[in-house]
Amino acid sequence: MHLVVCAKQIPDPETPPSAFKIDPQKNEVIPAPGIAPVLSQFDGIAAEAALRIKEKAGDTKVTVISMGAESAQQAIKQVLAMGADEGVLLNDPAFEKGDPHTTATVLAAAIKKLGHVDAVFCGRQAADWDWGEVGILIAEHMNWPVAIIAKGVELQDGKFRVQRVLEDGFQTVDVPMPSVITVSNEFGEPRYPKLQQIMQAARKTVTSWKSGDLGVDAGAVGAAGARLKLERLYIPEKEGKAEIMDAETPADQAKQLVEKLKAAKIL
Repeated sequence: MHLVVCAKQIPDPETPPSAFKIDPQKNEVIPAPGIAPVLSQFDGIAAEAALRIKEKAGDTKVTVISMGAESAQQAIKQVLAMGADEGVLLNDPAFEKGDPHTTATVLAAAIKKLGHVDAVFCGRQAADWDWGEVGILIAEHMNWPVAIIAKGVELQDGKFRVQRVLEDGFQTVDVPMPSVITVSNEFGEPRYPKLQQIMQAARKTVTSWKSGDLGVDAGAVGAAGARLKLERLYIPEKEGKAEIMDAETPADQAKQLVEKLKAAKIL
């Protein structure tokens, strides 16, 4: 069996707000100095789901794919250290500044290039833009079934039994192979690799593919093929003011407050 994990490198969510900067002219986030990007937390959980399947099923290969700059190799190697077998980096200027549609187009092309794949595991959403669309769009490109927001995944009788998180409860569905599964944080924490595993992963070579390797039209992906246009990226300005109820007794202060709230039509 061959399982694929899609992994994205994002700015560290623990970055202090004071260090978060943007370039309003380019509509880009400026990397915070001294703070390295990290693997999106939901993708780490998706990797954990795939690795648990591998451990129980046996005779299973797990490939991790990431689309991004050279630095995204670190996200790939983190999943390799967790127990994945091989990694692929999709690194091409043509892939930059795309949207969920173009991202899914490139990832689907890479999955097809890998050959026989039984399932693709994605995080429920990326922890930076929170689109939650790429996994579904990959399934659309592959013409495969998809189960989203999974809190549990098991292999039973050649199918995946998936427990899904709904707004008002849970749902259990059987999904045939090949398929796409997006995994939610309810699944549990991803494993933490041991030092020896981290050292072994650091020595592994990550294959790099560009648009030509995938047979993808460079004019149909990235910024050129994006269906969404980012009009403005900015940090909201927050401001507040306080007004002191100046009265001699707490009762008079309360009366003043009620009058102010009524005047503002809050009460």
